[in-house]
This record gives sequence, C-alpha cells and structure tokens, in this order.
Amino acid sequence: MYGELIPLGGGDPIPLLKKYLLVGRRESCDIVLRFANVSAHHCQLMVNNGYWYIRDKQSRNGVKVNGLKVQDKRIDPGDQVSISKHKYELHYSPADLGAIGPPPAEDVPAEIMGESLMSRAGIKSSDPPEGSQRRSRNDYQSVKRYDVLNDDAGQIDLPDTPI
Repeated sequence: MYGELIPLGGGDPIPLLKKYLLVGRRESCDIVLRFANVSAHHCQLMVNNGYWYIRDKQSRNGVKVNGLKVQDKRIDPGDQVSISKHKYELHYSPADLGAIGPPPAEDVPAEIMGESLMSRAGIKSSDPPEGSQRRSRNDYQSVKRYDVLNDDAGQIDLPDTPI
C-alpha cells in the first residue's frame, strides 16, 4: 500500500494500492467516487520520487489542495485534497515511497506563466505610469546637434525634461 485517502466527515479510508491511480465516477477508474458532481475521469493521483501528485483531468468541479484550486500539484503528507466538494486527507510516508532528502521545489504554476506580470498587477501596458502624462509630438523642443566628424549643425527633437 502506498498510502490512503481519509474521508473528512466520516467514511472508510481509501487505500492507494498503485503508484498511478485514475479517480472518477466511472467504474473503469481505480478509485470510483459515485457522486453526481464528480466527473467521469476527474483526476489522476501519481507517485513521483516518493511524493504524491494530483492532476485535474479537465473536470467540471475541479480539484483543490489545502483549499486552493490546482491543475497539477504535489500533495504532502497530511494535506487536504478536495475532489469536487468531497474532502480527504492524504496519509503516506515519503521515505517509504523512496523520497530522499527534502521535498522537491514546487514548479511555477502554468497559470502564472500564462499572463504578464503587468497584467497580473492590474496595469495595462498602454497606461502611462502614475503621476506622468502621455507626451505628444508638440511636447518636444528642437535642440541643436553638432556632428563631431563634419563639424556642422543639424536639428533633432529631444524631450524637454532631463533624461
């Protein structure tokens, strides 16, 4: 046995008998949860380097770990897993499953990488910084430029504020 899911709120523990488990409502799943709000193929549970991971299989009602909705996530011993609205606590020993040393670092979630930092901060890239104004062509003044090689003067536009 590789661990067990303990239903929160009562019920029999669910033994985790393989390192790769399909969880869902269908009888073909390794762990069958007969609830209308659980998708046919809701999620996968898998062991990797001694730790359990969960992956949502595009379920309708999602998967949460410790109350946060996730797509892919490592589940540490004692973490709370919600499959749809059904809550479980995962019990296992990473050392017994082959883990060596501390848990691996969490990967940066795909949701974070799919959006720019500016947009995550609520800033539109076309917005000027707070306290500044957009400049028009008329806000620039002509300044003399000297060409060092030819020693003759030309004209270019430079901002009227120091750089």
